[in-house]
Amino acid sequence: MGQDHSHGTGVAHRGRLALALVLSLTVLVVEAVAAWITGSLALLADAGHVLGDSFGIVMALAAITVSQRGGRPGSRRTFGYHRTEVIAAGLNGLVLLGLAGWVVVNAVRRLDGGPEISAGPVLAAAGIGLAANVAALLLLRGGARESLNVRGAYLEVLGDALGSVAVLVSALVILTTGWHAADAVASLVIAAMIVPRAVSLLREVAEVLLEGSPRDVDLEDLRRHILSADGVIDVHDLHVWTITSGMPVMSAHVVVDDSVTRMGEAHAVLDHLRDCLADHFDVEHSTFQIEPDGHSDSEPNIHH
Repeated sequence: MGQDHSHGTGVAHRGRLALALVLSLTVLVVEAVAAWITGSLALLADAGHVLGDSFGIVMALAAITVSQRGGRPGSRRTFGYHRTEVIAAGLNGLVLLGLAGWVVVNAVRRLDGGPEISAGPVLAAAGIGLAANVAALLLLRGGARESLNVRGAYLEVLGDALGSVAVLVSALVILTTGWHAADAVASLVIAAMIVPRAVSLLREVAEVLLEGSPRDVDLEDLRRHILSADGVIDVHDLHVWTITSGMPVMSAHVVVDDSVTRMGEAHAVLDHLRDCLADHFDVEHSTFQIEPDGHSDSEPNIHH
């Protein structure tokens, strides 16, 4: 994940998110107007998907702004407002699931018979949508590896691009065969693409909110690195979790041998551990409790 831990990695990509929002809104207007003119459910479904994605990008931008301006710790929120990014991503996933359900219900109703579709304008609108989605994907590709919200926006735009392809195919089928049910089938395809992405995003959000260990941090490897430090003989109560994307944190009780008897020696151990975690595991915020051998016997055994 990213290296910017001061305000979350999403801040660095705010401009690109804004441009992606402009592109999404353009696609939304074009597809909504074309759907109204042609009666295409697939085009309307894709427009609804784009509306959800645009809402998600708006939430991402709002969360990044709140995180940047209100990210300083306070007496009640000791990590500031960094979690707003994660909450926004969760709401985005829920909106996508709701849209998928709406599309399925309306597409099934049209399978047995629906209005005739004007395939020509549908083809043109879907082509414009595909071009705009490809441009947005290029804008967001770099940030998708660093920020949870940017990744969510990237996946949504990718789904939009695939949705545009589905609409293009359905329009071609209608033009060449006259089978107007292809529009409803394309709508179901779009819904099938929305659900896995929404579930994946919600799963990632749940892992952060439940304070699960980051996927790219191997706890056993982390433990070995801590134990390899001079003077360290054991580590327990080791916890690693994520505040927001690009901001992993860690706490641990570190048992040292009798050679670490003065504050200066303990200071050297702490510096080594902090640098090791920052370099090898991208954990910039780490908290250690230095303990003499045997101290853990007097602690409650609830978090080991």
